[in-house]
Amino acid sequence: MTACLTIRERCVLFQPDLYYTDVRAIDLHALRAKGVTVLLLDIDNTVSPHHSAAVVPGMPEWLASLPGAGFGVRFVSNNWHSDLADRAAALGFPAVGKAKKPLPFGFRRAAGELGVRMSECAVIGDQIFTDILGGNLAGAVTVLVDPLTSADMAHTRVLRRIERVIMRGRAPEA
Repeated sequence: MTACLTIRERCVLFQPDLYYTDVRAIDLHALRAKGVTVLLLDIDNTVSPHHSAAVVPGMPEWLASLPGAGFGVRFVSNNWHSDLADRAAALGFPAVGKAKKPLPFGFRRAAGELGVRMSECAVIGDQIFTDILGGNLAGAVTVLVDPLTSADMAHTRVLRRIERVIMRGRAPEA
């Protein structure tokens, strides 16, 4: 007997392993239990507002705590603007820019810089069609977080509607 697959079951590459309201809510012990030693973080709308140097309260402290908790960190961004390296450095870690997510190359480059396999990495970001799909294609643990702001480019606003369908019935952990 053949069962009908739900949209969620058909879209496994678009499903995050974990889903949180905010990066600061991520259960780092749960990631460690999955063998994660490196966090590959998106920047825009994940740790800082979209294309902004603004600092989210508590974010610098959370980021600064990661090495002490035993995690390597790289930012992986599709951003190509010249300020990306400065924004990343201000947050305490280097960045791989022009990553071409969802292609896995930027993630693999970041993992290579840190000397780890992709299976030891968690890709963390606010977009299913770049961060989660790319992380799943690369073989990483994937973590979706709600975007920090509703400011998005036009094409991202369209994709957000599809993301809501994919994530229907799944609530983020706080």
